[in-house]
Amino acid sequence: MQKLINLFLMLVLSAQAFAQTQIKGVVRDGQGQTIPGANIYLKDTFDGAVSQNDGSFTFETYEEGSHILVVSFIGFKTLEKPVQVEEKSITLELKLEEEINKIDGVTITAGSYEAGEVKKNTVLKPLDIATTASAVGDIMGAINTLPGTATVGESGRLFVRGGEGYETKVFIDGLEVRNAFGATAPNVPTRGRFSPFLFKGTSFSTGGYSAEYGQALSSALVLNSNDMPTQSQADISIMSVGGDVAYTKKWDKTSVSGKVLYTDFRPYQNLIKQRFDWEEAPSSVGSEFVIRHKVSQTGIVKVYLNTDRSSFSIKQENINRNNVKDTFDLENRYFYLNASYKDILNKQWSIKSGVSVTNNKDNLSLNRNGLFGQELGMHSKLALQWDASEKLSVNMGADWFSREYLQRTNPLNESPFKTSFKENIMANFVEADYYASNRFVVRAGLRSEYTSLTDQHFMSPRVAMSYKLNNEGQFSLAYGQFVQAPQNEYSIVQPALKPERATHYILNYQHIKNDRIFRVETYYKDYEDLVKFEVERDFDPNNYNNNGFGSAKGLDVFWRDNKTIKNTDYWVSYSYVDSEREYQNFDQLMTPSFLSAHNFSVVVKHMIDPIRTQVGASYNFASARHFHNPNQAGFQNSSTPAYHDVSLNAAVLLKQNIILYMSSSNIFGRENIFGYEYADQANDQGVFESRVIGQAAKRFVFVGLFITLTKDKQTNQLDNL
Repeated sequence: MQKLINLFLMLVLSAQAFAQTQIKGVVRDGQGQTIPGANIYLKDTFDGAVSQNDGSFTFETYEEGSHILVVSFIGFKTLEKPVQVEEKSITLELKLEEEINKIDGVTITAGSYEAGEVKKNTVLKPLDIATTASAVGDIMGAINTLPGTATVGESGRLFVRGGEGYETKVFIDGLEVRNAFGATAPNVPTRGRFSPFLFKGTSFSTGGYSAEYGQALSSALVLNSNDMPTQSQADISIMSVGGDVAYTKKWDKTSVSGKVLYTDFRPYQNLIKQRFDWEEAPSSVGSEFVIRHKVSQTGIVKVYLNTDRSSFSIKQENINRNNVKDTFDLENRYFYLNASYKDILNKQWSIKSGVSVTNNKDNLSLNRNGLFGQELGMHSKLALQWDASEKLSVNMGADWFSREYLQRTNPLNESPFKTSFKENIMANFVEADYYASNRFVVRAGLRSEYTSLTDQHFMSPRVAMSYKLNNEGQFSLAYGQFVQAPQNEYSIVQPALKPERATHYILNYQHIKNDRIFRVETYYKDYEDLVKFEVERDFDPNNYNNNGFGSAKGLDVFWRDNKTIKNTDYWVSYSYVDSEREYQNFDQLMTPSFLSAHNFSVVVKHMIDPIRTQVGASYNFASARHFHNPNQAGFQNSSTPAYHDVSLNAAVLLKQNIILYMSSSNIFGRENIFGYEYADQANDQGVFESRVIGQAAKRFVFVGLFITLTKDKQTNQLDNL
C-alpha cells in the first residue's frame, strides 16, 4: 500500500515539474471592435480556443519556450504572433487586419453597367446582349434597354443622359473605334458594326467613367474581346437578310478565326412592304479575321480585322421642291484593325498595350452632286497596372489619338473643291484605387490631354467612391470632367473650334440579393464650349464658335430578377431626364429635338425545357419629343406622339448543333413618329409644309438558321442568340 502512495506522489510531483501556462486576451478589429468566433491556437499544437461574444479567450498549455500564436477569422488576414511561453499567465491584446476582397467586396458602380462572367454582381451577362428581342443581335440595341439611354428611332445610335449620339465612344480592348455605326442616310436608322459574339464582356458607362478613357462627353462603351477558344469549329448562318460562314482553328497556343458576311435587303423588301422608297436596297459584303496567340501562361496577343463594303440608293421627298424626290446614293468602305497585348509581368505589375486603325470612306451623291469623305483614325495605348499593396492599385499610361479628315465636293458642272484637317491628341492618365476596407473604396484619377489643332492643354480630374452598407447594398459617388473634339463636319469648316466640355456629378445606390438587382441613380451634367452656328450646312467659318452651353439632370432606375419565376429572367429600366441646351443653331436655351423626358423598357426571357425553346419579349416606351413648328409661335413649340414598341423572339434547338431563331419588332404595327421636317419657306397660304419622319416599315421580321460543326456535334450558338 505504501508503494502505491509513493508512486502517486511521484506522478503528482512530476506533473508539477511541467508548469501549466494560461494564455488569455481579447481579439479586436482595426476599429477596436471585438471579434467573436475567432480561432486562437499555438501553431503545431492542439492547444487553443475560440473567442467569446465579447472577443475574449482563454486556454492553458504545458508547452514551453518560443512558439507562434495563430489567430484567424473569415474576412481578416491570419495573424501569426511570436510568444514566449515561460510565465504562469500571458495576457494579449490581438488586432486583426481586414482582408481585402476585390471581387466580392465593394466596387465602383456609379455610372457603370458591366457585363461579364468574372464578377458576381454584374448587371448584364454577354448572353443578354444577344438575346434581347428588340435588339435583333445588335449590341447597341440591347444597351438601349438600360437606364440612361433614349430611344431615337430615326438614328439607331446611343443617346445617353441628354447627350447627342456622337458623345458616346466605343472601345475594343481599350482601343478606340471610329465610325462604330454603319453609314446611312438622313433619318434612316443604322446599326453597330460589330457582332456581340466577339466579346466576353461589356462595360457601359453612362457617366463618370475611368480616366483611362477620353474623347467622349457622355459615355464610353468598352468591349472586351474573347480570349482563346475552347475548340476548332465551323459556323454557318442562313438569314432572311443574308448569311455568313465562319471557321475557327485552334492549336495549343494559337487560334485563327475567319468569317465572311453577306447582307442583302432586296429579297426581304420584296416581301415586306417598305415606306422608304429604295431605288437600291442596302447590301454589304464584310469579313472578320482574328488571330490569338498566348505568348506566356498569362500573356496573350490578339489581332482583329473588320472590313465592310456597303451601298444603297434611296429616294426622299424634298419638302422644299414640292415633294419632288431627291436621290441619295451611298457607297461606304470600312476598315478597322485592332492589335492588343496584355500580360501579368510579376506579382505587382501587369501591362496592356495596343494600336487601332480606322479607315472610313463615304462616296455619296445627292441628285448626282458628289461628296466624298474620308476619315483616317489611329489610337495607340500603353497602360501599366501596379498593385502596390493589397489596398492600393494604380493604373497609369499614355494615349495618342490621330484623326485626319478629307472632304471633296464634286458639284454638277462646277469645279471640285477639296478641304481637309489633321489633329493629334496626346494624353496621359493616372488612376489609383484605394481599398480602405471591404466596405469603402476610393478611386482618384487625372487625365491630361493636348490637342494640336488648337494648341491647348486640358486637365480632367475624376473621382469616385463607394461605401458598402452590408453584404447586399452600397452607395457610390462619382465626379468627372470630360472633353471631346468637335465633330468632323464642324472642324473642317472652322479648325480653330475648341473641344467641347462636360462635367458629371453622380449618386448611385445598388442592392443585390438572391439573384435580384436593384439600382437607382441620380445625376447632373454641365456642358460648356458647345459648338454654335447660325444656320445648318453653313460653310462660313466666321459663323462658328464655342459659345454653346447646357445641362442635363435626371434619375435612372433598374431592376432585374431571375429568381422569382422559374426559368424566367427579366429586367425593368426607367429613365427621367431634364435637359436644355443653347447650341448649334439654337438662339435660346431649349430642350433638343432628340430628347424624350421619360424612357421605359421591360425585357423578359423564358426557357421552355420540354421543347428546348427560349422565348423572349421586350417593350420600349419613350415619351413625346419636342420639335420646332414654324407655323406656331415660339421655339421648340410642338411635340411628337409617344413611342411604343413590343417585340418578340424565339430560339428553337432543332438539334444539338442546329438552332432556328425568329424575331419581330413592333408586332402591333404602331405608327411611331420621330419628328417632322418643315419647308424652309412658307407657301402661298403662308403655311410651312411638313412631312413625317417615321419608320421604314411597320415591323422588322427576322428569321435565321444557325448551324455549328464540331467533332462531337454537341456545340451550338445558343449562347450567342
